[in-house]
Amino acid sequence: FPVLMSLPLTAGFRRSMRLCRRKSRTNQQSCYARCPSSCYSTLAAPYEEVVRYQRHPADRNRLIILVGPAGVGVNELRRRLIASNPREFQSAVPHTTRVQKSYEMNGREYHYVSKETFENMVYSHRMLEYGEYKGYLYGTSIDAVRTVLDKGKICVIDLEPQ
Repeated sequence: FPVLMSLPLTAGFRRSMRLCRRKSRTNQQSCYARCPSSCYSTLAAPYEEVVRYQRHPADRNRLIILVGPAGVGVNELRRRLIASNPREFQSAVPHTTRVQKSYEMNGREYHYVSKETFENMVYSHRMLEYGEYKGYLYGTSIDAVRTVLDKGKICVIDLEPQ
């Protein structure tokens, strides 16, 4: 089953886990002993209960990430969520290094960039997620997510764990 995660755009689960693991290797002290409330509780319960999101009018819009392996329906779930309320939900336009097809428009299906530009975005930590498929790079930039959030919409993306 796909997992629904609603995350603020500032810090990520993976980053906090990596920092904790890196520190534990150098310090020889267990993660639980150093940060029981943040790291260990995250390890013990990595998933949140999925409930109806009641947004307060003063709250900023959030990013929703649907995570699941290929074939479980995360892409379909994202499409249905956006179709059910396109005024509230929108997907970020991903970046790619593949060649633009004749019927595609830059900024609609993808942001078409060179491999050098894409790699620079990765190295400067401007990509939220990225990967390679059939020799081309694909990914979602933080700027693409912010574009959706600045429109006053909730950004929905789907990821396949690697």
